[in-house]
Amino acid sequence: MVETQASKRERGQIANSILLLIAFATAFFPRILESMGVPSIINFLHFGVVPIASGIVLLQTRVRDKKQIASVQALIASLVFFFAIMLASALLNNAGFINVAMNFLLLAEAYVFLAAIVSIAPSPKSLDRFKNWILGFIALHVGLAFAQDYLIGIGQLSRGDLTDEDGVQGVFFLSNGGHVVGSFVSMAFGLYYFVSAKSVPIWIRVAVFAATFWQMLLADAKQVLMVFLGAWVLLILSRVKDPLKTLQYVILAALVFYAIFWFIFNVDHPIASAFAGWIRPEIYTPEGDATVLKLGPFRILPTFYTSSLNWFLGLGPGHTIGRLGGWMIRDYGYLLNPLGATSRPYGDAIWSTWRGHYLDSSFFSPLWGFAGIWGDLGLLGIVGYLGILYVAWQRFCLDDLSRFIILTIVVNGFIFTQLEEPAYMLSMTTLIGLRWHELHNQQRSQYYQQILDFNFRSLAQFQEQPSDREQV
Repeated sequence: MVETQASKRERGQIANSILLLIAFATAFFPRILESMGVPSIINFLHFGVVPIASGIVLLQTRVRDKKQIASVQALIASLVFFFAIMLASALLNNAGFINVAMNFLLLAEAYVFLAAIVSIAPSPKSLDRFKNWILGFIALHVGLAFAQDYLIGIGQLSRGDLTDEDGVQGVFFLSNGGHVVGSFVSMAFGLYYFVSAKSVPIWIRVAVFAATFWQMLLADAKQVLMVFLGAWVLLILSRVKDPLKTLQYVILAALVFYAIFWFIFNVDHPIASAFAGWIRPEIYTPEGDATVLKLGPFRILPTFYTSSLNWFLGLGPGHTIGRLGGWMIRDYGYLLNPLGATSRPYGDAIWSTWRGHYLDSSFFSPLWGFAGIWGDLGLLGIVGYLGILYVAWQRFCLDDLSRFIILTIVVNGFIFTQLEEPAYMLSMTTLIGLRWHELHNQQRSQYYQQILDFNFRSLAQFQEQPSDREQV
């Protein structure tokens, strides 16, 4: 039997989907595999697999939708611009090329993956299969988190030097901050499933979201809730042009905030007490401990500037307080130093302000995403990264769910280094990409249906008109 062109194209899309699934898995599962004894170098596998897989998909794309092509091209252009800024910073500060490559992948890998996801043109069946695999991976993560909570509680699972709550990490098991990252991924999954799984009974969708929320509470990942609330406020502000939608969000947000504050101050429970510990206005004043600690990079890093160009291009990729300069070069020096990695003492000056501080939560960390970008790449680096976010927002966030997810990324950029956490970022951009496909397919179906309806109406009107012979 001769294979049709359509079947060849479908087979190619399936192959691309499998390739992207493998790439996603290389970023999503390394921590749990490392905790099981796999060498730590597995954490670097995705740095090769994700770009290569994404490149193959982008080069083999058969997408014909001009708007879809233009959106992907705009995202790639923003990534190229960001890479150029990073190269310029490296040249100014004598940073190694491996610094450039690693720093770029840490910050931009997820958006490269988003471009690849949007570049595939799967059939509805193939899209569902791809989506089910991704959601299955995250559901496994949620299940592992509950299992860890139970096994740690009965003393059958070692959590290392972590607390019981911090050990609830799912696939991020035994990693620093894994309970927070894991809760972010779970909550985003729960929200995505609640909104997108329209064919599933509402009680099941509510139960799934409630389970992910409960995981967050078990992990004592308070900042996840704070980030979600912050993103919600930003989403409300972004919808001021839609008064009705804004009013709905404001009313709902007010009810949620009231419920949270009532719980914190009226319920005698460890979770409530943990939240109450953060509500200390005196530490958030301009001279308060939290403010001074958080804004430390803006006081300290400029003291190392040797040129006015440092304001625009920073101190070099991997040289300050991003994930690469903050600890990766130190922890993986055996691998990166032979490749020409360069490091500077600038980050140590920031670390020294946080070590031993009583505000030891990552929520108060002076090592946070946008500060790291500014420290490494300067003001132009901030502009470049915001450009990527802007393109993603304008081109791929077609509904409030996607906008909310990207706003959680933005808020996280002011807290810790989640912008450079591969599994977290790939999870977020993958959910955005899946949602884009769902809504894009709906829009296309509605468009074709409108054309079909118009043609039927035109045909009916034509048939109703009397012929010339009948008029004589």
